[in-house]
Amino acid sequence: MRTARLAVALTAATLALAGCSSGGDSGDESTSESSAAVTGGAEGTIRIGIKFDQPGLGFQDGDEYTGFDVDVAKYVAGELGYGEDQIEWVQAPSAQRENLLQTGQVDMIFATYSITDKRKEVVSFAGPYFVAGQDLLVAADDDSITGPQDLEGKNLCSVTGSTSAQRIKDEYATGTNLLEQPGYAECVTALTAGSVDAVTTDDIILAGLAAVPANEGKVKVVGNPFSEENYGVGLPKDSDQCQAINDAISKMIDDGTWQELLDKNVGASGYKANDKLNPPEPAACG
Repeated sequence: MRTARLAVALTAATLALAGCSSGGDSGDESTSESSAAVTGGAEGTIRIGIKFDQPGLGFQDGDEYTGFDVDVAKYVAGELGYGEDQIEWVQAPSAQRENLLQTGQVDMIFATYSITDKRKEVVSFAGPYFVAGQDLLVAADDDSITGPQDLEGKNLCSVTGSTSAQRIKDEYATGTNLLEQPGYAECVTALTAGSVDAVTTDDIILAGLAAVPANEGKVKVVGNPFSEENYGVGLPKDSDQCQAINDAISKMIDDGTWQELLDKNVGASGYKANDKLNPPEPAACG
């Protein structure tokens, strides 16, 4: 009888172990599939350069990164097979963008990066994914300024060393009084305080600043751009990623995501992109 009971116990233990083994294998497969879904299929990480200080475009708040450039970068990375958890965000100040690409510190850059012939001598570009234009930010109740020609004798703010303000003085209103600040946020503060009459830089940058909750309803983008800036995806020279990124941008535009991301990030400012130039068609890869 003791032998019979021992045999039954051994059989039960064997079945229990088999069940645990089977369940463990199933769990491993589920975990593996779940991990693959999160990462998007590509291996490793992708380093993407963005601005950290441009609300509505590329902005860092603790561990959070927001803005139109950031969202476009996430979409493109996803089409390349990278999940959001595989993206390493790298600060890309304007003056350092070429160096970051040339030295391999980033794989690509989404940072209001205008495509120019001079830059194409040392780096490559995909896109454009947006066409901006220099514009003006004024007080919400100011209807006297409709373009750069109305700035004669007015007080204008821009960032120290900016070519935007100089363009107005050289080409439109020589009598403009220029106030230079370290950043555009300081210019908007001067505008809302009444110290200046207008702020100038690319229209979508102004829209991002106007969409900041503290500025909502106080300022507006004039909506009369007087330059053309093609924002591209910066890549290392002769990168083989250009066509894949262009395909991703085209898909983003066609499926409506491009407009959704634009509205999400700068829509609160009332800004409307120039519909003669936007959404753009990516240029052929060189």
